[in-house]
Amino acid sequence: MSGNLAATGLLGRLRTELPTLPDALRRVAELVLRDPVDTTHMSIVDLAERSRTSTATVTRFCRTMGYPGYAALRVAIASETGTAAQQTRWDTDIDSQIEPDHPVGRVLEIIAAADTRAIADTAFQVDTAAIDRIATAIAAASRVELCGMGSSGTAAREMAFRLERIRVPCWFRPDAHTALTNAALLTESDVAIGISHSGRTREIVEVLAEAGSHGALTVAVTSFRRSPLADTADVVLSTQVFETTFRLAALSALHSQLLLLDLIYVAVAQRTYTRTTEAFEVTARAVEAHRMATESRRRRNRQP
Repeated sequence: MSGNLAATGLLGRLRTELPTLPDALRRVAELVLRDPVDTTHMSIVDLAERSRTSTATVTRFCRTMGYPGYAALRVAIASETGTAAQQTRWDTDIDSQIEPDHPVGRVLEIIAAADTRAIADTAFQVDTAAIDRIATAIAAASRVELCGMGSSGTAAREMAFRLERIRVPCWFRPDAHTALTNAALLTESDVAIGISHSGRTREIVEVLAEAGSHGALTVAVTSFRRSPLADTADVVLSTQVFETTFRLAALSALHSQLLLLDLIYVAVAQRTYTRTTEAFEVTARAVEAHRMATESRRRRNRQP
């Protein structure tokens, strides 16, 4: 598995992974999230005492998050809070609770704020070197397999549509058995992308493991870097979510997933510029007859 953990958005990762942490580590994470700016001024002893843990637990927390020690963790928090300082008021105003009597206008504000925050957090932690690696592999691949279930399947299907439009040989199979048999046919010149918010969807883990066993480059798109899917993949791309009432995390992850996949798609298009522009022209002509004419076009067609 690859990916620069230290370069990712720590606070966004903590919000996402908080429910999965052991009790002691969770108390440290909750304290950091409650006041990240204040945390940067604490010694390791202060943080341990205020989180009702020990210095050994804080050190374990740092390593779990991908940092060698407390000093590195504090630098990461300071860097991130400095970048986000001007957004502090907006962040604290985000409400995840949608009440039964909320008017549509208020619901719109909550959903828009949550999705915007999730996309921004995902963008903040993007590993651009990983995107370059994936896009280069896809541009030269003989075959690209995409797999996802539920709402993650929606993201996979959209990615397949985009890649097909620029002549990338790719397949999306919602059926687990078909996806597995397709993965078994991959080679070292191919790419497999598995999408799962939790990183624990058995079918997706199995497909990526099968693809990897045949030498294909395997990519995981997940909100949990410490998950079976992430452990299986060669490259891991992290998504962030901000769930609201009626939209649990798995449903809220779609926009973040699409952001990463769209970034890969554009990077592939850049690498195949001539082929891509030619494909756009050909496909646009193919569907032109099915588009309703504009008024100006109708006037031109009526002219003798």
